[in-house]
Amino acid sequence: MTKEERHELIIRTLMAKETVSVNELSELLQVSAVTIRKDLSELESLKKLYRSHGNAILMDPYISNRSIREKAKLASKEKSAIGFYAASLVTPNDSIIIASGTTVLAFAHKLEPQQHLTVISASLKVSEVLGGSDKVDLMQLGGTLRASSMSVVGRNAENFLENMACSKLFLGVDGFDISFGITTTDIREAYLNRAMMKASQKTVVLADSSKFGRRGFVKISDLSDIDILITDSNLPDKAAKALEDEGIDLRIVDV
Repeated sequence: MTKEERHELIIRTLMAKETVSVNELSELLQVSAVTIRKDLSELESLKKLYRSHGNAILMDPYISNRSIREKAKLASKEKSAIGFYAASLVTPNDSIIIASGTTVLAFAHKLEPQQHLTVISASLKVSEVLGGSDKVDLMQLGGTLRASSMSVVGRNAENFLENMACSKLFLGVDGFDISFGITTTDIREAYLNRAMMKASQKTVVLADSSKFGRRGFVKISDLSDIDILITDSNLPDKAAKALEDEGIDLRIVDV
């Protein structure tokens, strides 16, 4: 088997299994582990896969911080559908926390409260959307402004939440991973998200399917710490089953 043939088979195997170990590939291709590692290094340099702890996966699981303008262009239909479903979970006279990000911003656009609604918001963009409604009692958290997300972070915001008791937190994340949990790219945001979770009876995570298997810089919590995960129908069946096998209350919306 030529090097090109090995490379093609490695990619085909990854597309079928999503992740594969060096030892598995060595047995499959009947070559040494050293040869496989060289093949993987070359394929990684060509950006065709990503190596991690003796395994190969199809994509780099680590997410870099991007501006809210960049993120808004990604998976817009999925975010809109997720936001619409999340809005159906808000009840009359509810008291909710809305975190930051483009998916929760899509959720805010879908909110049409018929009765009184109390909202605590970390996002200036969310507050701009909801601030004009006479049915919304809006509290904007104060703190240090993150220009990339147009949201606040810091101890002032965390301290404010210590005295709050809300029914639900609607939380956007940069990645969700079965083994690692939910993540974000900013450690200050992770601290604030944890304070939000403590101040809420339920945590509802809004994340489009492209974020499955991805990791931000810092962990917010384990998946077991959340109550509902809303994602879209582009999530692979294998991933959906794996999440449900972990006991996650998974809500999948059609796109």
